[in-house]
Amino acid sequence: MADYDVIFIGGGPGGYVGAIRAAQLGLKVACVEGRGALGGTCLNVGCIPSKALLHASEMVHEAEGNFAAMGIVAKSVSVDVPKMLAYKQGVVDGNVKGIEFLFKKNKVDWLKGWGKITAKGEVTVDGTAHKAKNIVIATGSEVSPLKGVEVDQERVVDSTGALELKTVPKKLVIIGAGVIGLELGSVWHRLGAEVTVIEFLDQITPGQDGEVCKQFQRILTKQGFTFVLGAAVSGVEKLKTKLKVGYALRKDDSKHEIDADVVLVATGRRPFTKGLGLEEIGVALDDKGRVKTDAR
Repeated sequence: MADYDVIFIGGGPGGYVGAIRAAQLGLKVACVEGRGALGGTCLNVGCIPSKALLHASEMVHEAEGNFAAMGIVAKSVSVDVPKMLAYKQGVVDGNVKGIEFLFKKNKVDWLKGWGKITAKGEVTVDGTAHKAKNIVIATGSEVSPLKGVEVDQERVVDSTGALELKTVPKKLVIIGAGVIGLELGSVWHRLGAEVTVIEFLDQITPGQDGEVCKQFQRILTKQGFTFVLGAAVSGVEKLKTKLKVGYALRKDDSKHEIDADVVLVATGRRPFTKGLGLEEIGVALDDKGRVKTDAR
């Protein structure tokens, strides 16, 4: 006999919302999450904390620039980064507690740990097997690594590390001109960082409408961003007091270097399907790690 009607693997926006709704419809439901907090990447180290910092940094920007035009005179504006990070974490924690409350209210079991599908209708969580009539994979994505660049979450960071910088870097180099890098770059630029963005392709926010990208780039350039487009990063050299980012322009293969205090690697995300046991039970994955699906 099955322990559950459905088990959701992953406690992010797909998993926790699906689990709560399934329980509301009368099913016996469990949700597997090993992070230690529900909400997934989006709530804990993605959309929500970045938006909290965007809002806080926008207040700094307004106080420094636009308040005077409205007759609001601020003698000086200073930034307490640790306190700003605490504000950000408070926003996250409040939302996490809200999800935990909804799980209890709707009788969704939180199976704490990392799950793996070990047989048909069976999910094993940290050594304990749980039977289910249905299994939903809602594991989301993880940061895509960049070959030749080692992330240490101190001077070379990914999006998670960029949300936890203890001081404002003087020079921030962002590898990748997608929405994640530009969003976090906006935060630290407003707080005082000099931001340079290096992108492999010839436009920012790849995949978006070309005219929109051009207008967006103009806006960011006017704000103070520097862009190096059509450039392939070859590596990041860690020196005692600074970092050196090497890159080559694709149009002529000319080699260049730029100094940085912090480098943010923002080259995209990939499906978080490794270690789920999918291939062992016959679930086909494509070359990017995505589950192959039919027309439905």
